[in-house]
Amino acid sequence: MQVVDPHIHLWDLKTHHYPWLANPGKSFVGDARDLKHDYLIADLLRDAAPVQVLKLVHVDANHDPADPVEETRWLQQVADHEGNGLPNAIVAGADLSADNAQEVLEGHAAFANTRGIRQILNVHANLLYDYVGRHYMREPQWRKNFALLKRYSLSFDLQLYPSQMQEAAELAQEHADTQFIVNHAGMFVDRSSVEGFRAWRDGLRALAACPNVAVKISGLAMFDHQWSVESFRPYVLETIDTFGCERAMFASNFPVDRLFATYEGLWNAYVSIVKDLSDMEIDALVKSNAERIYRI
Repeated sequence: MQVVDPHIHLWDLKTHHYPWLANPGKSFVGDARDLKHDYLIADLLRDAAPVQVLKLVHVDANHDPADPVEETRWLQQVADHEGNGLPNAIVAGADLSADNAQEVLEGHAAFANTRGIRQILNVHANLLYDYVGRHYMREPQWRKNFALLKRYSLSFDLQLYPSQMQEAAELAQEHADTQFIVNHAGMFVDRSSVEGFRAWRDGLRALAACPNVAVKISGLAMFDHQWSVESFRPYVLETIDTFGCERAMFASNFPVDRLFATYEGLWNAYVSIVKDLSDMEIDALVKSNAERIYRI
């Protein structure tokens, strides 16, 4: 199988600081203590075998917020000198609420492989699931700095929960010239009720109504540690049905999903769920959409 993987993370603990890995613990997405080791291109490619990884998109690994551009500088060096071009695209980290947000965006944009920005937005009433504790999308300075993405030709990776999707859809409508990419199929954590399912489904539909929004089907194992093809199936199919094959793409979320799956196992599961689609549609989900949307 050949794939273009649009969501992976790398880290070098010897030379860089990642606060969440400095003192890792358990959370609903798994035991981060099992991730406290270097994870480099060679490790990813070894884990991926026998899947042939053609191209990679690196998404910010929550690098030291005091120097977010350093992660991009390192990744560009990896691509240029160590990774034979990998990662082909970099989705960098930035705090758009910060006073120096424009300076950080300029720093990221100076590197050839930078394609977008991610700032984690997940807010949840249950503290178990809450990431950031504040509604960035409602903050005037954050929204003002968000408008700078277009100036630097940057996309935005949208990591949020279903309860935030209507606000995000309004943001996407306001910035119709900016490409949005929903992470991890919308991070549906409220799975124990019909109301939770409806919030996820209706939120995805609101986002999909915006032509500038795409979605990555990834990270499902973070919420389903004893997963199977059948347990993945409804989320994969609902997401594809909502966005269409032209705006959805599979991704590994390695090495985070490595806690619960092999690389080959994940990709085989995804492809088996859509095996009745045409060859062109499957190719779009595993390769060509990622290439087009991340411009690689």
